[in-house]
Amino acid sequence: MSNWDALKKRLDGLQRPTTTFTICQDPEARQRLYEAKAGLRAAETTLAGVPDDDEAGQAVAQTRVEVATMERDAAQKAFDKVAIVLTFEALERKRFEDLLKAHPPEELDEADGADFAMESFGPALIEAASKDGIPADYARHLLDTWSPADAQALFTAAWSVQHTERADLGKG
Repeated sequence: MSNWDALKKRLDGLQRPTTTFTICQDPEARQRLYEAKAGLRAAETTLAGVPDDDEAGQAVAQTRVEVATMERDAAQKAFDKVAIVLTFEALERKRFEDLLKAHPPEELDEADGADFAMESFGPALIEAASKDGIPADYARHLLDTWSPADAQALFTAAWSVQHTERADLGKG
């Protein structure tokens, strides 16, 4: 197999970028997870600050890290039970461009500087990028009924994965 053949095989095997959107309506579960993650970070910072020759201090700090890790894992498990995770995938370039062309900006969209008609493009993009099979009409329902922040975050998940760059052009 030539170098090109091996390289081509690797290039052809690349998967398109994906991202997840997680939403959780349980503020207590979100708060517990936030606090548990902060507690773990604090315990790890403390451990890192204990001198290597302080075996007793290292043992105490390591125990705190282990306890904080268990608390974080438990909080994550509880959060995962109540959270909803949606997955979005980058579209092939041509498909994305065709989708943009199918939803040209209306007058208000252009006035806002948009290159597409948000009212129709948003649900269409969510449908096209969804790995969970979200239909456009349900995406429209979510965008219309969720809070502005949640609706924007949903659209942003579908939009941002389209702009995920995996290439490194190097420097110099």
